[in-house]
Amino acid sequence: MSTSSRARLEAVFHGQAPDRTPVLGGWIACPEHIQALAGASPEEYWADPVGVSIRAYDALGVDGLIDIFVPKGREDFRCVDASTYIHARSELSLEEAVARVDAMPSAEEIEAAFDFHGAYQAFREELLQMQARCGELVWMPAQWSAGARISWYGDFGYECFFLIMGGYPRQAQKLLEIGGAQGRCRSRLIARAVQEGLYPHAVLLGEDICTQRGPMLSPAFMERHYAPQLRYGLEPLLEVGCKPVWHCDGDVRPILDMLLDCGVQGLQGFQPECGMTIDWVVQKRTREGKKLLIFGPLAVTTELPRCTPEEIRAKVRHAIEVCRGNADLVLFTANTINPDVPLDNIRAMVEEARRA
Repeated sequence: MSTSSRARLEAVFHGQAPDRTPVLGGWIACPEHIQALAGASPEEYWADPVGVSIRAYDALGVDGLIDIFVPKGREDFRCVDASTYIHARSELSLEEAVARVDAMPSAEEIEAAFDFHGAYQAFREELLQMQARCGELVWMPAQWSAGARISWYGDFGYECFFLIMGGYPRQAQKLLEIGGAQGRCRSRLIARAVQEGLYPHAVLLGEDICTQRGPMLSPAFMERHYAPQLRYGLEPLLEVGCKPVWHCDGDVRPILDMLLDCGVQGLQGFQPECGMTIDWVVQKRTREGKKLLIFGPLAVTTELPRCTPEEIRAKVRHAIEVCRGNADLVLFTANTINPDVPLDNIRAMVEEARRA
């Protein structure tokens, strides 16, 4: 009797040996690749991009879906455009940004006003509807707003964000406390869904707070002001045995021990050109001293776009071998699979994992 995708993933999430290495999908940002995998025409794709994408991932042979990328338009591959991408917010002055922070409700007010029942009913319905469409594929969408939040540059722009963090300690602390309260509220929804069997025992979350040269804010500042909020925000997940898996973008090494001490149980990525290699990462342990859960490690910068299919197969075998006994592995990519990645390399990646 064959093992189901859900059972295979849950085995790994519980630190058990699966029948084979499971694979996650959902980050192919190339409609032409999706159409080829699904055997669909452009007209069929644009009539139902989500449905065709599910067919494509099913044909590819993945076990679960983190997301489904749909471009903003027919002439693009990106799921953001000029109106949705984070930008400088040059129209917002520092004084206006500070005033907006002062006008925001406090963390205590946010938690007190949170309608858990109403929010959970909506969250539950979304999960059920999408899982019904996915069939045997496990729908486990990333939950970027869970845990806590430090990356407020999306609301205030980069310049105002960094000036507030560095020069307005009261407003900076308020933003981080709000991020912790909002993240905990989201974590509570996920935790209930895990308890009801609607969401698996691992969730992808995290923030783009690192560049290729390290964190955008000092590790000391993050340890003092952000870490307490992240610990608080992750508690509901840990209480139900759901493992938070942190998205590693850029060089996360300077804050990695802090993240693990806050309760992060796994890592997703990585960018080997930043020193974040699977060989180095598997040496790390959770705060309880247990193996990490890894979603990765195929790089979309230095590996998938540049290597041959046979080289990709070798990298998959290497990852499986390195993780054996050292970490629990679900094969995935470091980030979005853009059109510069040959379809043959995507197929080779998944086929090799399914053979191992």
